[in-house]
Amino acid sequence: MAKLFRLFQILHTIGRYRLDEFLHHSHSPRWLQLCLQVYRLYPQAKQTRGKRLRHALEELGPIFVKFGQLLSTRPDLIPADIIEELDHLQDNVAPFSSETFIDIVELNLKDSVDNLFKAFDPQPLASASVAQVHTAVLHSGEEVVVKVIRPGLEPIIEKDTQLLRMLAQLVESFASDGKRFRPVEVVDDYRSTIFDELDLAREGANASQLRRNFENSSLLYIPQVYWDYSTRNVLVLERIYGISVSDMAQIKAQNTNLKLLAERGVEVFFTQVFEHNFFHADMHPGNVFISKETPEKPSYIAVDMAIVGTLTREDQYYLARNLLAMFRRDYRQVAELHVLSGWVPRTTSIAGFESAIRAVCEPIFEKPLKEISFGEALISLFKTAQRYQMPVQPQLVLLQKTLLNIEGLGRQLYPDLDLWDTAHPFLERWVRDRFHPKTLWKDFKYHSPEWMEKFPQVPHLVFDTLNEVKELAKIAPELKEASKALRYSQAKNSRRLSNTLLNTAGAACLLSGLYLIGDAAPELFNSTKEAVLLLGLGTLIFLIKP
Repeated sequence: MAKLFRLFQILHTIGRYRLDEFLHHSHSPRWLQLCLQVYRLYPQAKQTRGKRLRHALEELGPIFVKFGQLLSTRPDLIPADIIEELDHLQDNVAPFSSETFIDIVELNLKDSVDNLFKAFDPQPLASASVAQVHTAVLHSGEEVVVKVIRPGLEPIIEKDTQLLRMLAQLVESFASDGKRFRPVEVVDDYRSTIFDELDLAREGANASQLRRNFENSSLLYIPQVYWDYSTRNVLVLERIYGISVSDMAQIKAQNTNLKLLAERGVEVFFTQVFEHNFFHADMHPGNVFISKETPEKPSYIAVDMAIVGTLTREDQYYLARNLLAMFRRDYRQVAELHVLSGWVPRTTSIAGFESAIRAVCEPIFEKPLKEISFGEALISLFKTAQRYQMPVQPQLVLLQKTLLNIEGLGRQLYPDLDLWDTAHPFLERWVRDRFHPKTLWKDFKYHSPEWMEKFPQVPHLVFDTLNEVKELAKIAPELKEASKALRYSQAKNSRRLSNTLLNTAGAACLLSGLYLIGDAAPELFNSTKEAVLLLGLGTLIFLIKP
């Protein structure tokens, strides 16, 4: 009953915001057209489609808000005007009680809050759809934040994602762009992502890895994880004090070097993607802060590491070379790299693909470099590749969204940011260093234990292979004769089949002719021309049949 009521609530919200207009009625089956007629009773929509979708998701609750946030990470599928609105979704929900929060902490850490912490604030610092955060002080004196997963989330997520999937199947079947947007795949991806976010141990591990990667860097600071106080449902992190990246007034008030801050943001992105191959994939303004220390040489602080991304070594290499080739307008190389990387099928026409890439990229690169959106250029490139059967690759989708976030932050901080001026030398250096003797030696040392382990087996493998070749050489004449016999048998069977088909056709013609000559169907034929024609055709078949 509750599920039915929830479905009615969703359908009513779709009507209030006229989201039925996303479906083209003319392409729908008759039964669905009749059902959609009900929505005409609702007032005509006045807001843009992006605003209507955003307000509908906010009204349907936190699980749908989270879904909208995931949609905003799919610029490869969702139109830009809708992405822009979904980026404004606020994940602030009413907090649950402090008593429940304390109960969860004590149950998971198997001790009372008074024993665990020197001080604990019962008032929440932040409350979102998946988790709630309180501040505390450890007995050793460190200030921390305590993050806890909301109770009873799993059955709610399960129920709402089932309903979302049902709606996604409708959209995929009947919306004009339904199959291109792959809504069922997006819902399944969302379900996987949100269930991953329910595991705070995973987020803690991601935070520890990122912190280790930037341990000796002044570019990015990641809070410390206190593992003795952390489980799957509770995460205790170092409390940080910084300025929200969206608070431009306070950032300027401390005389921050905005040009350097924007350039360092780009450097953080490329360092994570190419040097560490482990990047924070949810760097929206709510998760990024500016350090209050050394504003003349500013650094970033990042929180909420639930979503991270990695690339294969091959993807790293081909991505770097693709970006370099794009900005040199070497579209031929871009097309060739897509084929070499396996991103598009090897049967793809290089010339045709090159022409399609040129048509997309040339208008972008006619602008001054500081006005070019690196992220949008990459999205345009991958959208073009998808028309050539490039499958959706989750790691590249995460990369696109992260690049758009970083670029947006950089331009917000310093509108004249020339992304290419920062990125170009980094990419050139990375591609060059990839084949440096030091890098090759490092790779050799990394793989050498495995090679040494397998090396004693090599002589045996060579000897076994040579024996197999000799055995094959012995039976080669027999295989050749068998192959000839098989071809002869296939040809013979083919002739038999042809004869059978011709016999059947000839017999059918003769019988049809005899039938028409008789009195069986006088009302259908006024002459015997058809009968004579069929008799003649049947006779001809039998005469020419081999």
